[in-house]
Amino acid sequence: MAYYYLAAQLPSLSYGQAAPMSSDAYIKLCGEKLSKADTELLKLCSLDPAPLSGTAPEGDGFGRSYSEAPAPCSSPLIDRWRIWERALRLNLARFRIQKFKREGAVSFEAPEDPADAAAVAKAAFAMESPLEAEIFLDESRWKAIEAFQGIDYFSRDTLYAYLLKLLIMERQALFKAEDGFAEYKGLYEAVMDASAGNE
Repeated sequence: MAYYYLAAQLPSLSYGQAAPMSSDAYIKLCGEKLSKADTELLKLCSLDPAPLSGTAPEGDGFGRSYSEAPAPCSSPLIDRWRIWERALRLNLARFRIQKFKREGAVSFEAPEDPADAAAVAKAAFAMESPLEAEIFLDESRWKAIEAFQGIDYFSRDTLYAYLLKLLIMERQALFKAEDGFAEYKGLYEAVMDASAGNE
C-alpha cells in the first residue's frame, strides 16, 4: 500500500541533525494515517532486534541473547533491519568475549551475514573512544536503513525507515546532552578552583 500524502508531508532527515519530531509524535501521526496492519508493524521498528530467546544467563555481563533470529514479518525492510542489527550485536558480543576472555561465557557463532554488519562491528570494536564507536555504529545503522529502504518513497517501508532514523536521532541527542553536561561540569570545576585560589 502506498501512503503518498503522509510520506510527502514528512520533513527530510539527515544524519547528525536534530530530529524534527519525536518518535512518539511520529507514531501517533502514523496511527492516524496507516492501515491497522501497517500500524501494528511500527511496534517492530526498534533499535533492538527484540530477541525471542530471552536473556543471557545471569552474571555473564553481556546482556541479551540473540541466539534465535527474529520471526519474519510482512515488511522486507523490518526483516532485513532486524537481521542486520542482530548480526551487528552478536559480532560485538563475540569481540567483547574474546577481549575479556570471560570464563564460562556463553559460546556462540556470530553470523557472518550480512557481511557489512560484521565489518561494522569489527571496525567499531577497534576504536579507542567508546563515544566515537557509538557514533560510528549509529552512522552505520543509518546507512543500512537507507540501503534497505529501496526507491519507493511512498511505501510503508519508507515510513518504517523514517521511524528507525528518528530513533537514531533521539539516541544521538542523548550523546550530545551527555557531552554538554560533561563540559558544564568541567567549566564549573574550573571556576570553583579559580575562586578557591583567589581566597
